[in-house]
Amino acid sequence: MDPFTTLTGLVAPLDRLNVDTDQIIPKQYLKTVQRTGLKDGLFYDWRCMPDGTPDPTFFMNQARFSGVAILLGRDNFGCGSSREHAPWALLDYGIRCVIAPSFADIFYNNCFQNGMLPIVLPEDAINELFCSVDATEGYQLTVNLDAQTITRPEGQLIQFVIDPFRKSCLLSGLDTIGLTLEYEGDIAVYEAKRKTDVPWLFPS
Repeated sequence: MDPFTTLTGLVAPLDRLNVDTDQIIPKQYLKTVQRTGLKDGLFYDWRCMPDGTPDPTFFMNQARFSGVAILLGRDNFGCGSSREHAPWALLDYGIRCVIAPSFADIFYNNCFQNGMLPIVLPEDAINELFCSVDATEGYQLTVNLDAQTITRPEGQLIQFVIDPFRKSCLLSGLDTIGLTLEYEGDIAVYEAKRKTDVPWLFPS
């Protein structure tokens, strides 16, 4: 996966509590195991009216949020089913960072496994950001993972906390498979030794 180091990007607001994975990517888009092409289904039931026409009030249908890279959310973002297609769809749309007061555990873990950074901030900081995004067209933030800071356009820094191990994996672009392959040499040595110690387990 792509490393996450520093991201400067447009911020879009999703001012809804308990955004669940069924809304992030509806069930009809789960037939694929590919990580591309899912942006067409992202928030489909919210960004489209019942007749299929775009809802002009939803951020994805507003020109001012075209090219969004950072999504601002509310409490319990990513609740619901464990579908990994949810972070895939967000990434396919171009969103690499979600900032919210809290996340559902499985979605939070899936973000890290796919090179996306979920940031937890206090609710008062989230409220300030919502107000700034609403008041300022083209509002951008700079996220520095190494420094664990978010820089606002006016220069104000917001610190965030992240688990050191998850931070290291994101900076290096390592998911679980990539992390395992870092020990490929040791694994090969172990397998060779096993073949010598218990040859009956490895019939020729």
